[in-house]
Amino acid sequence: MHNIDLLFYYFLNSLYDYSKDQKRQNSAANTLPNAINGGSGTIADGNGTGWNTLALKGVWRPEGIIGTIDINGAHIVDLGVQQDRYTLKYRTSNITGNWISDGAGTLTNEVGGKTQLQSLYLQDSWTFNPKWKTVLGARAENWSASSGFTTFGVNNVNNASYAKRSENFVSPKAALSYQLTDNTVLKASTGRAVRMATVSELYGATSTTNSQYINDPNLKPEKSWTTELTAEKDLSNGVLRVTYFTESTKDSLYSQSTLINNISVSRVQNIGRIKTNGIELAYTTKDALIKGLDFSGSATYTDSIIKENAGFVNSPGDTIGKQQPNIARWRASALLSYRIDAQWNASLGLRYSGPQFRTLNNADVNGFTYQGVSRFFTADARVRYQIDKNWSAAFGIDNLNNYKYWNFHPYPQRSYSAELKVDL
Repeated sequence: MHNIDLLFYYFLNSLYDYSKDQKRQNSAANTLPNAINGGSGTIADGNGTGWNTLALKGVWRPEGIIGTIDINGAHIVDLGVQQDRYTLKYRTSNITGNWISDGAGTLTNEVGGKTQLQSLYLQDSWTFNPKWKTVLGARAENWSASSGFTTFGVNNVNNASYAKRSENFVSPKAALSYQLTDNTVLKASTGRAVRMATVSELYGATSTTNSQYINDPNLKPEKSWTTELTAEKDLSNGVLRVTYFTESTKDSLYSQSTLINNISVSRVQNIGRIKTNGIELAYTTKDALIKGLDFSGSATYTDSIIKENAGFVNSPGDTIGKQQPNIARWRASALLSYRIDAQWNASLGLRYSGPQFRTLNNADVNGFTYQGVSRFFTADARVRYQIDKNWSAAFGIDNLNNYKYWNFHPYPQRSYSAELKVDL
């Protein structure tokens, strides 16, 4: 006898449309303060751009006996289907009169296109032994792109249309855990992930007086294999975890900007292969040292290196062996929370990140500047008071040590916040 009971299922749906998205901009020659009185400029109309998603997800728990094996409660099966559709439609026009109020004039550029992703996934969580548990699953996807075009200039003199694309992918995953002792568990997992180029990355070429974005309709999907090995130990008043992780990514999608003749030029490109290895140590405990004091913290070392890349920044090969942008070798965080009594609670958070790069050739060695990514160490403090059952008040200080750091632009320095909250 074999029964399959449906535990639950649900729909997810979203719809987003830029029906009233317009951006007006004065021309470079029409600078402030004169621009406030009108003059030439551009208007960008995004009417028609947007996306919609639809998903059906469910969870089943098989029960009964197959052959001589009692599977009652041993399996939990997740499955679902999903469809995502994206549309890009953006037209930029000149305004020769008043950029604040006049309508669109001659065409500057127009871009458009569509992408669609349809997917089906299935996953089985199987406790086949009191000490052993496995998760096996796969995701099948069909991705397509169509109706792509770019137009620049008056009378469509530089018009380009792009052929339809359709590709299929299967992404498997597997995980295994073993209860080594009453307080120690070992885990291993591996899986594949595919990230397709967005409709804007494929077809979203734009050009203004101060910037230019170059599209690429032939971008390849980004494909990654990720593996983790974890040991986790319960120390009665806390949990200690050590995780080793490794990832190999082919055709990674990366956006890179550079200045050419004082114009910011951006484009997305595929990076041949990036190899990442790292280790993380994490610890969480309650009532550490004294009653009411909780602690959680982690430290992570990541070595992420570009191994293959046919493209380059300034000269062939100048990105090979370089660190992946926006990935720091060292990161750490800690949070101390102290329950003073039933009404008062105080917390202190600490965050650290080592130096990073934004460029693929790691040429931006000074992160403490415009467009740079710097190292940082900050502390955040907060005190909360529960006035009664419904009312509470809090006071906080972010970046308590007033560290001056950057991520493209400078981050806020020491900031204060006050909060009064009521729960009805």
